Amino acid sequence: MLKFVHAHIPNCIVNSATATYFKARACLNNGFRGHHSNQATVNLKPMKIQILPALTDNYMYLITDETTKESAVVDPVEPDTVLQAVSAEGSRLTKILTTHHHWDHAGGNEQLVKKYPGPLQIIGGDQRIGALNTLVKDGDSFNIGNIKVDCIYTPCHTTGHICYYLSTPNQVPAVFTGDTLFVAGCGRFFEGTPEQMYTALVEKLSRLPDDTRVFCGHEYTVQNLKFAQTVDSNNPQVHRKFEWAVDKRSKGEPTIPSSIGEEKATNPFMRVTLPEIQTQAGCNSPIAAMQTIRKQKDNFTG
Repeated sequence: MLKFVHAHIPNCIVNSATATYFKARACLNNGFRGHHSNQATVNLKPMKIQILPALTDNYMYLITDETTKESAVVDPVEPDTVLQAVSAEGSRLTKILTTHHHWDHAGGNEQLVKKYPGPLQIIGGDQRIGALNTLVKDGDSFNIGNIKVDCIYTPCHTTGHICYYLSTPNQVPAVFTGDTLFVAGCGRFFEGTPEQMYTALVEKLSRLPDDTRVFCGHEYTVQNLKFAQTVDSNNPQVHRKFEWAVDKRSKGEPTIPSSIGEEKATNPFMRVTLPEIQTQAGCNSPIAAMQTIRKQKDNFTG
């Protein structure tokens, strides 16, 4: 049903309905807490990443090069939260990195452009992204201060999805994966195919350095690991990470970031080349396993 909606209804109507849905859901679920998780900071000096919860389960990220005090924000669906973080950081916001056009990721772009006093470069891989002024493709690169950003084209969830790989010399890198790669999961195939998700996860993202920190678009970790236990039941790392995630969420803490190495060890969608995953799926190829377990996850209630 969701796939049909995204394919056949005009984007403006989908975005309007989506905005109303997410705002109402966030008010209902978060109540007086305001947000689903506590804010947190990850220091990969000179790269500083502030995890900013939004809506019911989204994450935005403020990235700052501490040597130049230049910042960029990933998927700023709640502009006021972003502006407060920029002010507290005392940095200069120059870029919006948009992973894809869905409202809960790109829906704050126009308002942030209006509210921020300086010029902003709005970067993304899809003309449907609000306020877009810099269209990027696979292999493009740019900088946030001294931080290098490489664009990784990962179509499937949407046709224009981009992941952003950030690196500085001799330091731990980071990748912002939107709705392509989640902790222990992957995005729905709204506009793409199992082959495309296989390319994105196995042929592209899994080849990044194992210590690359993974910052995804949603807090789905506990439910993803519940599912992973059903398709990779003999994997002790999955069971351990599930217990860890439940503990983190009981404290209101994000389960972000993960790492590429952790995902290769615990995420069934990155493990579809393994016989145990294919056997569970009743398949003998990684593409067929990708398709099968994604359908199983679509119907999984935990």
